[in-house]
Amino acid sequence: MTYIQAKRFVTSKELAARFNISQRTVYRDISALEEAGVPIIGEAGTGFCLMEGYRIPPTMFTEQEISALLTVQKLIRNNKDKSLQESLGNLIVKVKAILKQDQKDMTEKLENRVIVFSDKKSEGTNHLIAIQPAILQCSLLKIKYYSKHSDIVTERIVEPLSIYFTKENWILIAWCHLRNDLREFRIDRILELTRLLQTFKDRDFIFEDYLKKLSEK
Repeated sequence: MTYIQAKRFVTSKELAARFNISQRTVYRDISALEEAGVPIIGEAGTGFCLMEGYRIPPTMFTEQEISALLTVQKLIRNNKDKSLQESLGNLIVKVKAILKQDQKDMTEKLENRVIVFSDKKSEGTNHLIAIQPAILQCSLLKIKYYSKHSDIVTERIVEPLSIYFTKENWILIAWCHLRNDLREFRIDRILELTRLLQTFKDRDFIFEDYLKKLSEK
């Protein structure tokens, strides 16, 4: 229902592809929603939509907030982390689902007018969404890391402390058990990542202090 509400019209074929189900299942689910009282309108040759005025309450967004969120989505698409793209894409769908029709029209127009270019695109990554909760909950990570300088792959246990984005690359700052020291890891060179059950004591890492120490070396 959220996906239908996020669009003006959506076809059964699109719904089937989006949720990896058959079109027959789509029609069955639509019928179930109608029986439950959801006002779904079907138009031959066009698709399904929800009756105007039927929205999920009560959150409301300003035009500035919608613009900011769509701009962030454009930037995230450009940095190539699949996990972040997918999570943000799901969030955008939920936000669109509760917008008024004129706001939906505005978002469609804005999506075609906000363009983000990059001179150099980073290689694809797929670990940001796994790393961030590990930082918050002090969970150890086991990684397989490719070092371009030495052209070898090593397996390491690390304590994730911070991430930052620079020169088109996401960087993980972590305490490396193998080296017994702070190390930086380009996230696009992490070949495998597993969040372990073990936790570590928070080191009260402050990014600004870290940068200051680097500049003093």
